[in-house]
Amino acid sequence: MTAVGVTVNGADHDFEPGTTVQDMLTQLGLPEKGIAVAVDGIVLPRSRWGEDVGRGWTIEVLTAVQGG
Repeated sequence: MTAVGVTVNGADHDFEPGTTVQDMLTQLGLPEKGIAVAVDGIVLPRSRWGEDVGRGWTIEVLTAVQGG
């Protein structure tokens, strides 16, 4: 099977077919809480993190920052 190539926060990554968004976050060592995931500029709701990562997606993982 051909790897699924995506860009995450500006870096290219290859994942096995069937890798979910949640799996991707785990494999990249990213936290589950306090983040938002955007795919091609559109926020992907947490309820959809069980979906497979799509070939060619551009993904941004944004971390919540506290401040004032």
